Amino acid sequence: MADRRLPQNGTWLELIRAYVGQLRKTAAGRGEEVSELARQKTLLIKAQTEAQDLKNAVARGEYAPIGILADVLALASSAIVDRLDQLEGQLRKACPDLPEEARMVILRVIADARNEWIRSTSKLVADSLDRMAQSEADEADALDISEGAA
Repeated sequence: MADRRLPQNGTWLELIRAYVGQLRKTAAGRGEEVSELARQKTLLIKAQTEAQDLKNAVARGEYAPIGILADVLALASSAIVDRLDQLEGQLRKACPDLPEEARMVILRVIADARNEWIRSTSKLVADSLDRMAQSEADEADALDISEGAA
């Protein structure tokens, strides 16, 4: 009544209706002051939704931690590089009559491809980690702003 949200003079029925109406506004987040409890409840629901979305993505095989992906990519790259490094010896055994110029061209092309593979996969992993770190920093900044406003 002091905040003038409920009528000063009125019947019990009018007071109860006004009180219930005020409770509904607050519960819906439309009240003049949204309580800290309501804000915390909203944050909790958001976090639970994100956690469930993550669990669903993992279950569908659409998500894996970036560390695991980086390790798998490194292992795959290592296997390819090891095979490419064996090419020179295999060329000598398989084609002993191959002219030295032709062998050098083949090895140069393979070395360039290997180096580009390593460079591009390293850049891909680094860019992904940077984006993930930036995303986490942005979320932390947004949370700091919202907590400062409360």
